[in-house]
Amino acid sequence: MNSSEVAARAAAPRRTVLDMNAYQWTVLLAAWLGWGFDVFDGFLFNYVAPNCVPTLLHLEIGSPAAHAATLHYTGLVTSLLLVGWAAGGILFGRICDAIGRTRTLMLTMLAYAVGTGLCALATSIPMLIAFRVIASLGIGGEWAAGAAMVAEVVPERRRVEAGAFLYTAAPMGLFLATYITYMIQGVAMPGNPGLAWRYVFAFGLIPAALALAVRLVVREPERWKRLAAGARPRIAELFSRELRHATISGLAMALIALVMWWSCNAFIGVVATGLAGVRAHALALDPPATQRLIQQWVRLATNLFNLGGLAGTLLAVPIAKRFGRRAMFATFFLMSAAAIMGTFGLDLAPETRLWGYLFIGLSVFGVFGSFTYYLPELFPTRLRGTGSGFCYNSGRTVAAIGPTLVGSIAAMGKDALTAANHALFWVGVVPLVGLALIPWVIETRGRELTD
Repeated sequence: MNSSEVAARAAAPRRTVLDMNAYQWTVLLAAWLGWGFDVFDGFLFNYVAPNCVPTLLHLEIGSPAAHAATLHYTGLVTSLLLVGWAAGGILFGRICDAIGRTRTLMLTMLAYAVGTGLCALATSIPMLIAFRVIASLGIGGEWAAGAAMVAEVVPERRRVEAGAFLYTAAPMGLFLATYITYMIQGVAMPGNPGLAWRYVFAFGLIPAALALAVRLVVREPERWKRLAAGARPRIAELFSRELRHATISGLAMALIALVMWWSCNAFIGVVATGLAGVRAHALALDPPATQRLIQQWVRLATNLFNLGGLAGTLLAVPIAKRFGRRAMFATFFLMSAAAIMGTFGLDLAPETRLWGYLFIGLSVFGVFGSFTYYLPELFPTRLRGTGSGFCYNSGRTVAAIGPTLVGSIAAMGKDALTAANHALFWVGVVPLVGLALIPWVIETRGRELTD
């Protein structure tokens, strides 16, 4: 090799992973951690509800009255979380465009960390709900800030991969929530369930320290500083002639995904507990053995859902890049309908029905990996946080009906498992509605971010 070849090679840019430099990976990692802990804090209540709700209502854990109360309040608290999540998403989406992505990311992480940590001190259901509302505002706002920041910092041709990687934090956050809950309630304190759930909530404070670190190492995106710093975005602008179609397109796809995801996820614990109870009865297990089986099956069902979601998020990348966003949404909605109706409609053995959560996760969870790049693609820089936050979160007010309805129906029946299966089966109609809306969805494949 002669000297000119050596000089040319030295001058050539080095090949990096996904063509991103160290700082771009730092931004992606910061947003990834923020979203992962966002989901972690958001779902702790669902895992501790069977112990938390009876304790706060002074009911015997495991009694029929406790089961009915848990079904009711799981639906109610989850629905209120969704409403607060929607409000926080819309509010902080606007703040994100006004004061910056990094500042908003830090504020939202502090909000959901403190709100979740306070739940450990709750002495009544109203107090618990108040703390969950505080957390929900931050949980809703974090996504818009993180998604906008990543979309504006990473290379244009790597936006899909970066967005999908960002959303893998969601199943990882759920894995962590499952693990922490199991280690505390199932391993460290199995004999004291009335206290163990408080320690689970205390772990929700972890992101507070991370928020401060993010503020120190992550800068505001240059695109935002150049084009949108100090902007005063208004929700009404999303429905202007230029952006109305984009807003409706993003909102419709998010709404379909949110309704089916929350309806399925909110009652994983209820369904898995019921299935474990059926198997324990068939095996004539004693109460301690039954409780161990319930903990194992709840953890397995949750992990299957999360693992499927992780695989589905990655599967969305080649479909979206090769065939486009419309084809990707159509594929996942069709798979979702088949997975939901098959899991809850067919006459299956308890173990087989439990494994159905793998396919529900693959489809129902997997489709969410697309919103981290699809929604930012729909809006200009000065409205990117506002538009993404509005579309992704305002649908949660409608999605809030799902958990409440499923919980109410399940609580009314003598057999909670059968009632929950029947209600969840009809959730499979929702993605079919999404399929019917595909012709009106805006295709953004190959489109660069607009300023």
